[in-house]
Amino acid sequence: MSVQFGKWNLDDKPIDTKDLDVVRPVLAPYGPDGEGLICKGNVAVLYRALHTTKETRHEHQPQVLASGAILTWDGRLDNRKEVIDRLGTNLAQDSTDLAIVSAAYERWGTDSFGKLIGDWAVSIWDRESRALILGKDPLGTRHLYYAASNDWVSWCTILDPLVLFAGRSLTIEEEYVAGWLAYFPATHLTPYVGIHAVPPCTFVQLKQGNQRIVKYWDFDPAARIQYRTDQEYEEHFRAVFGQSICRRLRSDRPVLSELSGGMDSSSIVCMADALTAQGASEAAALETVSYYDASIGAAVIPSNRPRIPCEQPRVSMPGLARVAESLLSW
Repeated sequence: MSVQFGKWNLDDKPIDTKDLDVVRPVLAPYGPDGEGLICKGNVAVLYRALHTTKETRHEHQPQVLASGAILTWDGRLDNRKEVIDRLGTNLAQDSTDLAIVSAAYERWGTDSFGKLIGDWAVSIWDRESRALILGKDPLGTRHLYYAASNDWVSWCTILDPLVLFAGRSLTIEEEYVAGWLAYFPATHLTPYVGIHAVPPCTFVQLKQGNQRIVKYWDFDPAARIQYRTDQEYEEHFRAVFGQSICRRLRSDRPVLSELSGGMDSSSIVCMADALTAQGASEAAALETVSYYDASIGAAVIPSNRPRIPCEQPRVSMPGLARVAESLLSW
């Protein structure tokens, strides 16, 4: 996951580069593959890259669009070919996700968000409308936070800079804590009053003196899938399940999966193994991490996969090959 930070002075005062200097070391560990910066007048966007696909190695962020908007993207676009085909432009199939998303925003504006499938967070400083747009994917897999006052707005994909350099004492958001204790904190809240999260399937548009929160997508409760037999439902689920995992294996680096020993994680790893054996995976390697007691792990976990010892003893599910065969025989 790459990381981005931005600040917009609503009073048109130039950005103080000292503000960026204190943020840099906080962002650096999250983005070891280089830095990009745009600082123009009262707007600054700082980006730290973590390359996870061969396409990301050709990206240069933040990106200045033909309209003058500054777009910064952190994510994985899964329906690349579909978006390229809908654009009908001369974009190559091996274009970067950034190039595809930029072209989509230039064509459709914020309507483009509903056309992007994947895990992503995007920020856009739109010069023409003097607006900041912050958007997140439908499930909210990636984080995007923001804080605003009468004079400035700042945003980041991690909380650290917004908390450490708030310039004021922060108050704990009790509603968030209550939700966290009940396992379901409200998606627009963070642990701190005055620091907000962009909710899933939503974009936030910030202008001077105005804030608009727009839900760009939602489930259709009237939609139905009707098959004649249970086998047809199983086949459909298995196809979608495999597609979902295959998309997450799009990487030129090793992919790490937590293998807890339960059915969910075991099914995911087995499907990933099957896809890798079929040559459908782009990942350099697939490794697993299990929670187990290192003193007994070798005796109870019969697997050649490297494991990182943790404190909680868990036993991985035996017979992964048999489980994989069962999945393949659905």
